[in-house]
This record gives sequence, C-alpha cells and structure tokens, in this order.
Amino acid sequence: MKIAIIGTGNVGGALAASWARAGHQILLGVRDTAQFKGEALLANPNTSVHSIEDAVAAAEVILAATPPQIAEELVQQFGQVAGKVIIDSTNAVRNKPEHYATAFHAFEALTQAEVVKCFNTTGFENMQNPDYGHTRLDLFMAGNSTRAKDVATQLATDAGFEHCYDFGGSDRVELLEKFALSWINLAIFQGMGRDIGFKLVRR
Repeated sequence: MKIAIIGTGNVGGALAASWARAGHQILLGVRDTAQFKGEALLANPNTSVHSIEDAVAAAEVILAATPPQIAEELVQQFGQVAGKVIIDSTNAVRNKPEHYATAFHAFEALTQAEVVKCFNTTGFENMQNPDYGHTRLDLFMAGNSTRAKDVATQLATDAGFEHCYDFGGSDRVELLEKFALSWINLAIFQGMGRDIGFKLVRR
C-alpha cells in the first residue's frame, strides 16, 4: 500500500518504520520538508518525505498521528481524499477539535474518505514491537467503514500485532479513546511503565 503518515512523532515514526519493513510505500507528510528532523526514518528505501498535500495525493491510506485538535485544519491541507482510507490514531483525552468530539468525527464529517479509529490504544514502544515473547499484543478499532477496518486489520498484522478486534461503529470511537486512557492510566499514572499492553483471551 501507499501510506501517507501525517505526524512523524513517536507513533507516526514507529508505524512508518514497521510498515516500511513490511514492504509498504511510506510517504511522510510534513509542513516543511526543509525542516524535517526524522532522517532516520528515511534509511528504509520504501520511505520518503513530502508536503502534506503531496503525500496525501499519492497515497491510498492516510494515518493521522497528530494532535487531535488540528483535525479540522488537516482536512483543509489534505485536499481531495474521496475514496481514500483515513486511520485516526489520535486521542482527544486532553484536547479535541473545536467543533467535534474527536478527530475521527471531524474526518468523518468533513471528508468523503473511509475513516477508522485504530492504533490509539497503546504506546509507541508497542507499535515498534508488540511481540512479548510468549504472546503478541492485540489492537482494537471502531468506525462504520468495513473497507477501512479491513485495511486497519491488515496494517495491524503487518506491524506485528496478533489480532485487531472490532469495537463497533462510529458510536464506539469515544469508548475506544477511553480504552486508550486506561492504558495511559496504568502505564503512566499508576507507574506500571510503558512496556505493558492489552491482550484479549478466550476460554
């Protein structure tokens, strides 16, 4: 897949590296290519850096890994995204878009893209390596688009996660963000550390 990653911080950078290793073409979309500081990501020949507009135009899939409050601004920078898949990995636990509950809802309302919430429920260290030796972590997703969920499931597998479980439709997005807050609570506020993750088990 051709994947535009908007936001090349911890989460975006970790997924860029994982997906590039899996053979996907990674288009890093940044505000100013001259000021790009993630040169290490370009070590993989599948990865290149572009303006946000150019990265989105060339991509089939767009990962939003930015602060959630800029979602409405991002839509203007994206340009035409009808028919593309947008994966929202943000969490509006502290800040949110001005007119929407989450970045997901802004993308869903303001574009004609297929939108899915995913890659938001664990830390970037687990994006880099979800393999705990005895088990591989799981991911979770929500949204109304079956096609976008299929893409998220494939990319979760390509990043090394074992399963990507469906939380439900767009009405479950805020619940999924609270699930992310549960990881933050345990890892940070309860002092368990960032090398923890979620695994669904069945009897």
